[in-house]
Amino acid sequence: MNHSPLDHRYRGEHPIRTVHYLFRPDRARLAGAVAVFFAKHAPVWLLPPVTANVIDVVVEHRPLSELWWNCAVMLAVLLLNPPLHLLYVRWMHGVIRRVGRDLRSALVTRMQQLSIGFHSRTSSSVLHAKVVRDVETLETGVQQTADNGLTAVATLAGGLAVIAVVTPVFLPVFLLLVPVAVLLIGALRARLGEGNTSYRRSVERMSASVSDMTTLIPITRAHALERTALGRVGRELDRVQREGTRLDLLNARFGSLSWVVFNGLGTACLAGAALVAYHGWASVTAGEVVMLSAYFSTLTGAVTTLLALAPVVGKAVESLKSVGEVLQAPDLEVNDGKRHVDSVAGAFRFEGVGLTHGDSEEPALSDVDLDVPVGTTLAIVGGSGAGKSTLLNLVLGFHRATAGRVLLDGQDMADLDLRSYRRSVSVVPQESVLFEGTIRENVTYGLEDVDDGRLRRALRDANAAEFVDALPEGLDTVVGERGTRLSGGQRQRLAIARALIRDPRVLVLDEATSALDARSEAQVQEALARLVAGRTVFVVAHRLSTIRRADRIVVLERGRVVESGSHRELLERDAAYARLQATQLA
Repeated sequence: MNHSPLDHRYRGEHPIRTVHYLFRPDRARLAGAVAVFFAKHAPVWLLPPVTANVIDVVVEHRPLSELWWNCAVMLAVLLLNPPLHLLYVRWMHGVIRRVGRDLRSALVTRMQQLSIGFHSRTSSSVLHAKVVRDVETLETGVQQTADNGLTAVATLAGGLAVIAVVTPVFLPVFLLLVPVAVLLIGALRARLGEGNTSYRRSVERMSASVSDMTTLIPITRAHALERTALGRVGRELDRVQREGTRLDLLNARFGSLSWVVFNGLGTACLAGAALVAYHGWASVTAGEVVMLSAYFSTLTGAVTTLLALAPVVGKAVESLKSVGEVLQAPDLEVNDGKRHVDSVAGAFRFEGVGLTHGDSEEPALSDVDLDVPVGTTLAIVGGSGAGKSTLLNLVLGFHRATAGRVLLDGQDMADLDLRSYRRSVSVVPQESVLFEGTIRENVTYGLEDVDDGRLRRALRDANAAEFVDALPEGLDTVVGERGTRLSGGQRQRLAIARALIRDPRVLVLDEATSALDARSEAQVQEALARLVAGRTVFVVAHRLSTIRRADRIVVLERGRVVESGSHRELLERDAAYARLQATQLA
């Protein structure tokens, strides 16, 4: 059975069960790491009895050979520590890193599977924080819990075992420390969990606010709204500070209380051991008093370490829940089991199509009937909120119709694997999407073994070859984050080249020239004329002058088709399209 981080609930179950699931493939290696850790940690709990033996050798004038034997044993154990520690790190930390890598892989995989509706509702900065910060917090939490927790457990187990053998009368006293620790953890865990949840939410809101601020900097500067933008971010920063301070104080009270309680118990136990030895109530040597004194602080420190792990574990659990919010989000684009699309001709038919978003009472589209033959250029116009983008999303398969059906080459798109269909689709959006990389990498994104001849033909047909050749490094010029080193027209022509090089059967143009100046628009329009030839094209345009040559124009109003025809036919009817034309010419 395959083990995938996606095949789990993550929420609504005890965190230990989730952690067990994540680490299950490496159970043998984890068991070996724990065994190695106990062996390498032996000096910590062996030092007090060795010290006791040495003191008794001095006080009772025992043979010096006992002194050398004790020192030799201790030295041998110390020399074993470095290689065992390296082996422990290789096994334990290697498993933790593997889990972190698998979780990040599962997150980005799920992001690709989640619907466009999910991504429109969820801030990209929040998703980024889950992939980077939450998984890192989980890794750190598990590492600290493993390292510090095993240290504490090994110290407690070894110390209590020695006490049980050497001075069993004191074992019940030491055993009181563990129940007290458990009671303290149980009393404060609920409040620590609430504090961690509240703090994580405030950090996510702050991250989203900062992301919005950086995106809106051009608008903010243009309208002199710097103070307003800083005020919005400042309120989120204040909230993070308040929640963080509240969490810090809660952790501080927890740590301080546990430290006082356990050190008080240690002092009481030390006094008791001294009195027992002084009055001869039990057979306790001077060396054993020193050993017990050392164990008081050692075991107290071990229990305190376990208590200190509570906030670390709490943060890790919250991060695991945060990751689970994405890994178990139900809003998936389901393609498994659907019919694979081997080839696309590009004929579309909309039969009584309607679409209502889950959180809306009004339908985004209603009773849409359209027939789009192969090679047709269909233009979609209408006012804001008319349903243009929703119709394009149906063509792309980002949404599925909630009424009626959309047919592709005679097949209901609801029955198709849309991933295979989209290999025959290209999109040129209003804002061309480029990533930090070279022109070559951006244009050939997702393609393999593209030779320079094919690449240059695509650039030439997109009217981009001239400006690319004029750049200092040509095809290997880095475009900057989101293509910021290029002009809007240059970015858009690269987006057209990216579409051309794929030779798509279906082309979607979403306001592809609306953000350009007249000169850039002319160059892009010339490139688009080459791109649309022989393909089924869906185009949304704000400027009606750019769609006059479309085979058919559809006018949408409030999600309904109110007019359909050629540019000339619609003008002759003197209805909705003619009114839009008159408004733009006014």
